[in-house]
Amino acid sequence: MAATQAAIPAIFRPLRTIGRSTLGALRMVGGVGVFALRGVASVFSPPWFPVQLLRQLMAIGFFSLPVVGLTAIFTGAALGLNIYTGGGRFNAEQVMPQIVALGITRELGPVLAALMLAGRVSAAIAAEIGAMRATEQIDAMRTLSTDPFRYLVAPRLLAATLVLPVLTLIADIIGVAGGWLVAVRILDFNSTIYMRNTMNFIQAWDVGSGLIKAAVFGFIVALMGCYHGYHAKGGARGVGRATTHAVVSSAILIFASDYFLTTLFTNA
Repeated sequence: MAATQAAIPAIFRPLRTIGRSTLGALRMVGGVGVFALRGVASVFSPPWFPVQLLRQLMAIGFFSLPVVGLTAIFTGAALGLNIYTGGGRFNAEQVMPQIVALGITRELGPVLAALMLAGRVSAAIAAEIGAMRATEQIDAMRTLSTDPFRYLVAPRLLAATLVLPVLTLIADIIGVAGGWLVAVRILDFNSTIYMRNTMNFIQAWDVGSGLIKAAVFGFIVALMGCYHGYHAKGGARGVGRATTHAVVSSAILIFASDYFLTTLFTNA
């Protein structure tokens, strides 16, 4: 190995490093793609484990309600204040209800709900599956003729994909309510006019596009948690790395897919 490195001119060593990094990134993308396809196939093929699915629906959905609700109400309130302040520079304070509703339903509701799940759920999934990998429980499942993908991965993928749109819809309602609360209690808006302007302006597609985004984000959150946990190596330290990688990769993919989905919906 040392002789090979010595044979390579110094000017080409950065290129070798770049090539090695590129191949590593492509290898990971391919691995995630194959893992995702195998997970989706496991969702639609028996045997199914409904008890595991119900457990994940509770863990991912119900127990995430407090953090998603608090995030939504403070985001809606802060967004309302900022829009009122910015609109005041153009004498356009009255558009605050419409912009708050549009920003929450199309963008902030699904993205912030997904980020909260990335921090709470993706890390928990990676830690749980990573600990099972470290203690050889996954190998024991194979020995007992139980497919880990159908028992561990499929219920989490399905639960997150189904639950996040529901959480997003709740976040939309709470976020708009946060904007209403600030507008009526602090900025002296008329409550009836505020709600009428919001309801007349918002369209079904504004909410629907956000829910489609949420389903994609939910799949990403569960996929990254399962993938990094399933491939965790190195005992407790490896499990810690898996949880960190799961949260970071989930957040990056959420923002990236949000851009592409927004572009697609805008041009549609």
